[in-house]
Amino acid sequence: MAVPFIGRLRLFEWPALLLSLVLVVLEYLLSIITALLPSFVIAFFHRLTTAIFTLVPTSGVNKLLADPGLDEVVTEVREAHGFVEICRIFGYDAEEHIVKTQDGYLLGVHRIGGPKHSAWRTRPPATPRPVVYLHHGLLMNSEIWVANVDPTKVLPFVLADLGYDVWLGNNRGNKYSKKHVSLRPTSVQFWDFSIDNFALYDIPDTINYILELVNQPDLVYIGFSQGSAQAFATLSINPGLNKRVKLFIALAPAMAPPGLRNNIVDSLMRASPSLIYLLFGRKAILQSAAFWQSIMYPPLFVKTIDISLKSLFNWRCKNITYPQKLAAYPHLYSFTSVKSVVHWFQIIRSGRFHMFDDELQSPFTETKYFYRVASFPTQNITTPIMLVYGKTDSLVDIDVMLSELPEGTVAFGVPEHEHLDMIWGDDIDTLVFPHVFRALSKFSDAPLSLMLENNNAGNMSMSTLNTVDGSDGEPVDTSTPKAVTGVLGRSRVEGMTYQSSITSQEQLTKKISRSFSSSHSGFNFGRSDPVVEVTKTNLD
Repeated sequence: MAVPFIGRLRLFEWPALLLSLVLVVLEYLLSIITALLPSFVIAFFHRLTTAIFTLVPTSGVNKLLADPGLDEVVTEVREAHGFVEICRIFGYDAEEHIVKTQDGYLLGVHRIGGPKHSAWRTRPPATPRPVVYLHHGLLMNSEIWVANVDPTKVLPFVLADLGYDVWLGNNRGNKYSKKHVSLRPTSVQFWDFSIDNFALYDIPDTINYILELVNQPDLVYIGFSQGSAQAFATLSINPGLNKRVKLFIALAPAMAPPGLRNNIVDSLMRASPSLIYLLFGRKAILQSAAFWQSIMYPPLFVKTIDISLKSLFNWRCKNITYPQKLAAYPHLYSFTSVKSVVHWFQIIRSGRFHMFDDELQSPFTETKYFYRVASFPTQNITTPIMLVYGKTDSLVDIDVMLSELPEGTVAFGVPEHEHLDMIWGDDIDTLVFPHVFRALSKFSDAPLSLMLENNNAGNMSMSTLNTVDGSDGEPVDTSTPKAVTGVLGRSRVEGMTYQSSITSQEQLTKKISRSFSSSHSGFNFGRSDPVVEVTKTNLD
């Protein structure tokens, strides 16, 4: 007679099972022992690791020691307890809202209360502001968007200063959404959700709440990582929602990742979902991460995260400065369900962006003749889509992604950039933001002249504004600017950023205002043209 559960494991899963069990048990025992240690012992080890890092400082530590002002900002952001507190560090007001989903989850939603320096404050209250909604990635929350040492590189702050009504969402189960009208977070039922639930309830219910509250017909959706996957999913199964999302911008988009770079972990990930449930249970995953973060010396925590990212994804995070890591990494993790991670493992195993497979032990799961879980019909999306991705991001297969998206989808690759670089990279204001602003210029109702007026206080760098319009600029050859014919005859424009020759704000206002009032021929949203060309000639 087969042993329950264990007897169902395949032969090749046993090595991964044994190794994983050893690691999980060791981590569990170590966390218990550490939690039981007297506070003075923990303080001793904290001082010891501090002394070690002080004796052998990294270049990042030296930079902090040489710049007390930067050190203060890093400390404030790192130690901030929540989204609202981070916003206040940089002088921004933030609101907290609660969205009740149709299945009873209570989601925390944040709103940037208004621009820090803006002419919008003097405009009549009835004047509507264009709405932008941003959504985080896997094991994250809304804090990842604002956890930065430089406010000019925080996309929500920049958008708010440009006059947009900025909202940020949170998934069920994370730091701001760990509540239900009838289920307790200690129950297995509370954590019984996957990407399907995000697509069916969290995203559409949040969008509807926002638009009804501000009395607007539509908004722009900006998703990072899984935040983009959730948009792909919900737009593909909610035809009416496509009318309420007028533009979808995906940063470091995720759909069907090729897998992880660590062979052992990749083998575990491709194993039976039952194995994952055995190791991590059926509630929240990696709950001990918050405990270790709370007791580790911050530079040691940064080093631990860097090693983990390199081991799992081969990310080196060279475009993220050490001060930025020190400030942002503590805000990187938030709770999610084991089931949602299992869902991603199923997608990677199958190579398809599909709904959760409930038949975990079905003998027909991997056969195409008798059983095939439904894929999200992403070709049905009618909302215009723009993808911005790092060309060295191991989680993005742009050719596969384009083959699954509607014709007319535009993609921009940023050379030598990885996943987290899209939100925390030191050069996102010049390599990522311009793509966002050019797309917004086509779909936003806010004239750029007002945006520049809003920016008179100088919160947004001129270098960022100078890259919004390429009408008089030369393409910067960060690789070889070209239109590359993609799968199914589509194309993507890679390696393109623009450096404007405009030097004065007055000249910039005149030039870019024309750009914002006309359509860029380089963005063929909603068109069926097989090739998208972006050159200096057709941007003039």
